[in-house]
Amino acid sequence: MTTSTVKTNLLGLTQQEMEKFFDSIGEKRFRAGQVMKWIHHFGVDDFDAMTNVSKALRDKLKAIAEVRGPEVVSEDISSDGTRKWVVRVASGSCVETVYIPQGKRGTLCVSSQAGCALDCSFCSTGKQGFNSNLTAAEVIGQVWIANKSFGSVPATVDRAITNVVMMGMGEPLLNFDNVVAAMHLMMDDLGYGISKRRVTLSTSGVVPMIDELSKHIDVSLALSLHAPNDALRNQLVPINKKYPLKMLLESCQRYMSSLGEKRVLTIEYTLLKDINDKVEHAVEMIELLKHIPCKINLIPFNPFPHSGYERPSNNAIRRFQDQLHQAGFNVTVRTTRGEDIDAACGQLVGQVLDRTRRSERYIAVRELSATDDMPQSAVNRT
Repeated sequence: MTTSTVKTNLLGLTQQEMEKFFDSIGEKRFRAGQVMKWIHHFGVDDFDAMTNVSKALRDKLKAIAEVRGPEVVSEDISSDGTRKWVVRVASGSCVETVYIPQGKRGTLCVSSQAGCALDCSFCSTGKQGFNSNLTAAEVIGQVWIANKSFGSVPATVDRAITNVVMMGMGEPLLNFDNVVAAMHLMMDDLGYGISKRRVTLSTSGVVPMIDELSKHIDVSLALSLHAPNDALRNQLVPINKKYPLKMLLESCQRYMSSLGEKRVLTIEYTLLKDINDKVEHAVEMIELLKHIPCKINLIPFNPFPHSGYERPSNNAIRRFQDQLHQAGFNVTVRTTRGEDIDAACGQLVGQVLDRTRRSERYIAVRELSATDDMPQSAVNRT
């Protein structure tokens, strides 16, 4: 009886891990750099195509290793140039990756989990429940797939992907090790060579892991704030009940101070009509952030079916932005991109094999609401 050998997927290995791998099979460490360049610079997944590697080593690698990215289920291109890939991961769930072009900048929005372990009330991803953490290969594999799709191999200075944001499906800090490994590959010259200022991790506020992050990497940090006080944030972002605003902002300040550079925290704030978009909310936000060097990104809510929330009027958005501007903050309003392919912020849903049964409960509540047996305000609290 023979047993099949589980092959090592080299796609998700950092430089240090790749060197250890080659050590473990009795090969020189410099082979790590050669193979990483083939994988990440040239998008190669066939060992026979690695022409500066000896045939004997190529044969050895074919027996014990592989370069395997997630399966591409579909690729859609929006009328505004935004692209969305749906990829299937090992758990059987599908996650989504979005590319947003803007002038000379090309930003890739990468997912870290199939579904999301959190349940922010205004996010369609959270309503899908949670299935699994992505492996490092599945996280960096999204960059690998997108890079190849643009013909950006071999890697050049004028590449399509200039920025990566961990703002797709999932809470990155709840998949800490795999996300950190993938971000190291994004920045490694043997990987994608993206500046640490152009790799951004977005979190809803997992305080202990924000503190841990500074020990491992120095990427940019974005905070999904969405409310200027604890009472409202408890409703919109339930993790706030565990890590309230004072604790959260202190941890963000510790992280930013650890970078030792003039880098500022990005504040993400989704504007919801009549929920968090009023004058008093802007005033509270000004007070909350007055001592924190930051830039604020206002995100008008992107509707999805039965969310119970609406997008504010343009006048309300402009009024909110003006108040923050007048208080001295750097404020931008995020332009909605990719809406025609459901790729806008907050719209990513994938196809999640939900282990939490949250999606099942959400659908049941939705159906009750549709029969007017339950007030919409109750739906918003589920």
